[in-house]
Amino acid sequence: MNSKLLVDAIVRQTTVLIAQLCTAAGVRAPLAQIADQVFLGLSREIEAQGVGRKVAADMFGLALRSYQKKVQRLAESASVQDRTLWEAMLDFLRDNGSVPRRRIFERFSRDDEDAVAAVLNDLVSSGLAYATGRGSSALYGLTSVEDQARLADQDLLDAVPAMVWLLVYREGPIDGAGLERRLGVEPARVQAALVDLLGEGRVQLEAETGLYRSAAVSIAVGSRVGWEAAVFDHFQAVSKAIAAKVRRGRESQAADVIGGATLSFDVLPGHPLEHEVYGLLGRIRAEVNELWDRVSAHNALHPVDQDHKIKVTFYMGQNVERPDTEPPPADEERDR
Repeated sequence: MNSKLLVDAIVRQTTVLIAQLCTAAGVRAPLAQIADQVFLGLSREIEAQGVGRKVAADMFGLALRSYQKKVQRLAESASVQDRTLWEAMLDFLRDNGSVPRRRIFERFSRDDEDAVAAVLNDLVSSGLAYATGRGSSALYGLTSVEDQARLADQDLLDAVPAMVWLLVYREGPIDGAGLERRLGVEPARVQAALVDLLGEGRVQLEAETGLYRSAAVSIAVGSRVGWEAAVFDHFQAVSKAIAAKVRRGRESQAADVIGGATLSFDVLPGHPLEHEVYGLLGRIRAEVNELWDRVSAHNALHPVDQDHKIKVTFYMGQNVERPDTEPPPADEERDR
């Protein structure tokens, strides 16, 4: 297996996904920590596979001592979020209200002038900031500062419970500290989510171990709350299936219970099988949901031993690529 060729291709495709997520709906997520996160995560996973630190260091092209020092430095500062120029400028406008353009450039005089101008223009074009006037005397300020902060806080408030529930189900039994490390958000938010999930019966707490577990997780199709968890769950399912397949070797058999298949259909408007192809996702989703309901009903009457259960994860997905001149139908846009 040419692992380098495969890894390079997967990394390129993953960077496309990360770029889309970081710029979705005008949001500009901080990227300063990405490289360090990737290094630290890779080093931990490689060592977890039984690879010694000396070999791991060589895989990164580092001397053992340099590798150990880098891992230690990043592990110690993993909870510290660096501030990007984009974030710093946003904070500056939030703290100072309407600010003349020349004052902004004075405040960020140590940064590249073109970068400052680009970030300032991006804030305005994304609707997070406004500009009035011309030249160096033009005034810049945040658009509805209170509303921006309130909406951002509400987005996080909505996203955390679903992510906590998903991680408890996929990674559990797990303790609160483990959830906090995985999510990287304030412990108070994680604990608040756990309290709600416990109260709703979605998560259970083992009194003797202090670990949380969940027998199932479900996020309704089209739900805006929990969208992040649904995307991550699908991505994780695909990644785990590929990893399991790689460990089992390259041979495939018709009777395999681990694996996947990818098929592409070329159609045109008016193609006799056009609607049948488009309907694949809906038909398979309906079939899988019906089976899931039957399994759930049986398990309700005959509970599965949580310590010996076998988890079978089935993933499905469908993408439609059209010419750039033709926008996707409204229903496709809504269900992305």
